[in-house]
Amino acid sequence: MTSTISKIGTITAGATLLQMGNGLLQALLPLRMTTDGLSIASIGAVATAYGLGFAAGCLLAPKFVRQVGHIRAFASLAAVVAVVALAFTLANSVTAWIGLRAVSGFAFAGLFTISDSWISARASRGDRGRLVSAYMMCTKIALMISPLMIGLGEVTDDRLFMAVAALLCLSLLPLSAATSEEPALPSTIRTDIVALFGVAPSAVVAAFGVGLMNGPVIALAPVYGVAVGLSPAVAALLLFAIQGGSLVFQWPLGWLSDRIDRRIVIAGLACGTSMVSALIVWISAFENQWGVGIGFALWGGLALCIYAVCVAHASDLVEANRIVPTISTLLACWAVGMMTGPMLAAWLMEHMGARGLFVYSGLVSLGVAAFVVLRIAARSRTPLSGGFVDVSPSSPATVTLGRAAPEHPSAVPTRAYRD
Repeated sequence: MTSTISKIGTITAGATLLQMGNGLLQALLPLRMTTDGLSIASIGAVATAYGLGFAAGCLLAPKFVRQVGHIRAFASLAAVVAVVALAFTLANSVTAWIGLRAVSGFAFAGLFTISDSWISARASRGDRGRLVSAYMMCTKIALMISPLMIGLGEVTDDRLFMAVAALLCLSLLPLSAATSEEPALPSTIRTDIVALFGVAPSAVVAAFGVGLMNGPVIALAPVYGVAVGLSPAVAALLLFAIQGGSLVFQWPLGWLSDRIDRRIVIAGLACGTSMVSALIVWISAFENQWGVGIGFALWGGLALCIYAVCVAHASDLVEANRIVPTISTLLACWAVGMMTGPMLAAWLMEHMGARGLFVYSGLVSLGVAAFVVLRIAARSRTPLSGGFVDVSPSSPATVTLGRAAPEHPSAVPTRAYRD
């Protein structure tokens, strides 16, 4: 694992600091809005604005990266988010919260596109699951620790927003001092979800499903905790539990997905998420905070690991010089889910109470599991062919990676399946 981290150390360090600021902001915003008297529907609208901004960022950020390069784009976007974090202290209306959250979503889309693409440029087929998992583990540690910083100040105080801005500014340092070569600039700026669906439908649908359920659960977890009787400080710890469970499961699942059909892993994680969602609904009725915390940890260990396996699975099915646009397209799918999910979950919570959040999560994850299982069954009846499957070059961020793409598909070892 040490040699794996050394291949991605610079970008991982920057992304880890970035996620520390992002994680603190995720925990802080719903609690601050609750104390300001915003309704659950309004908080859901703010979360939806983040998804909308993120979707726009997936479409437009690649053009910005092509114009100024990866490092300059990362620095510029991190600075924008830092300014937005400070601007939240001045928000005094739902419209202001929605506008600022949309801008932060746009900037984070660019930042995640840059960091994920950088990781993919260092990966190979044999270690892709583990490499992505190692990167995810570092960022998840940051997301797990950062909500604890809520206890360092009052939710109504502005100092926590200043801490977010400071962490985002610190994320600039590793990349600014980087001596390794950055990835090549994107050659196209268009996104083509339909083309990717034709190549890796399981990854596309699962990434969309992840956005549908992970977005609202992470955005509304503190609200859920308060609704079932937890204090705001303890409710914020639910985000710690989610990220902690994800951290524990990430590396074993990456290792497993390098050895079996990754779609089986995706389907198993989605099915497990549905069952744990039902378990959380049941435990919450007893107001057992330890039981709720364990349930959230199990949920995070399953649901938050699906996206990394989707990235590895889709990357297996495309040529080397198509990996980056593939990841950008998956981010767009995830963002569309993020844009839609919070409002749907908030609507269920308004009508069913707090349990509606995990009723929603259970239904979405069950749907993802059913789709992937059907794809596995359909492909098992179809003769397999060797080689990579190409993705249309009209995807948003095609780059030339460090290793050259093979001239003939037969020159590349293949996995024993196709989607």
